[in-house]
Amino acid sequence: MSRVYNFSAGPAVLPEEVLKEAAEEMLDYRGCGMSVMEMSHRSKMFQQIIDEAEQDLRDLMNIPDNYKVMFLQGGASLVFAQVPMNLMKNGKAAYIITGQWAKKAAAEAEKYGEVVRVASSADKTFSYIPDCSDLDIPEDADYVYICENNTIYGTKYKELPNTKGHILVSDVSSCFLSEPIDVSKYGVVYGGVQKNVGPAGVQIVIVREDLIADGPAVAQTPTMCDWKIQADNKSLYNTPPCYGIYICGKVFKWIKKMGGLEGMKAHNEKKAAILYDFLDQSKLFKGTVEKKDRSLMNVPFVTGDADLDAKFVAEAKAAGFENLKGHRTVGGMRASIYNAMPIEGVEKLVAFMKKFEEENTK
Repeated sequence: MSRVYNFSAGPAVLPEEVLKEAAEEMLDYRGCGMSVMEMSHRSKMFQQIIDEAEQDLRDLMNIPDNYKVMFLQGGASLVFAQVPMNLMKNGKAAYIITGQWAKKAAAEAEKYGEVVRVASSADKTFSYIPDCSDLDIPEDADYVYICENNTIYGTKYKELPNTKGHILVSDVSSCFLSEPIDVSKYGVVYGGVQKNVGPAGVQIVIVREDLIADGPAVAQTPTMCDWKIQADNKSLYNTPPCYGIYICGKVFKWIKKMGGLEGMKAHNEKKAAILYDFLDQSKLFKGTVEKKDRSLMNVPFVTGDADLDAKFVAEAKAAGFENLKGHRTVGGMRASIYNAMPIEGVEKLVAFMKKFEEENTK
């Protein structure tokens, strides 16, 4: 068996240990004679799986008791609509636009109310995080929305915005469980799991329970998008993405074994430093993000020559480095180095980049 180094932005690399465990349990989960893929979501065995997954997530993130945790379906893109449906009681919200996903979330929210774009980094192709210390947030805004780590552009909020007392909603899809966060500073934290936690098909929504106590803000909210109903039914209103939740649960246990979120942060900082340090001294490659706003998870870089970029991506693929082509809006390359990417993978990528640079500079 030969595994490549997978730098995909998502679906992304998973811990090999987790994949091996899942493979061993594929046909017979803990002596029950069936796969998790086959078992009833109403069974005691699956109830134990989802309960353990939630508890491990609560332990990892120190989630306060007054927050609900939901394992839902539809990807983070469905949450773009769920957020205004459930929270837009005054019909107005503030959005900070730092990339494609915040743009799409704002456009979706406009179907349900007024969206005020209070800051943006579009002027420099989203290569930085705007100053959010003194934003002009409408008094009657129901919430302030951010995409905390920008997968495409490789930026990350190092300080949360000053919301001036308003609820903060954060899409953490591409930095989920990569470092500690203080959940109590947010009204809602959510993310699709396919970048850092599990297979595509699960979204995790963590919401302060007082925000959904009265049900959704929009009367026509579909039942499946009603967070109160989902929370009251403990993510089991209908058949959930059972196998995806099972894999997420295994990843949570792997993260605990790796030292929890403090351990993950140290691991991720070490990996990112190897790549950024090389980019900062390279004569061929350069990063595209302002240093102060660099993501630990997604690292875009370019040579400045589209043909040379294409050559690099092709040769890297042949050498066993997959999915390094950058997003079309940025060009160049992007290395997504999520939790499960081993340090060895980044070291070998940098060694390959050094070799490519030597062979392609005069």
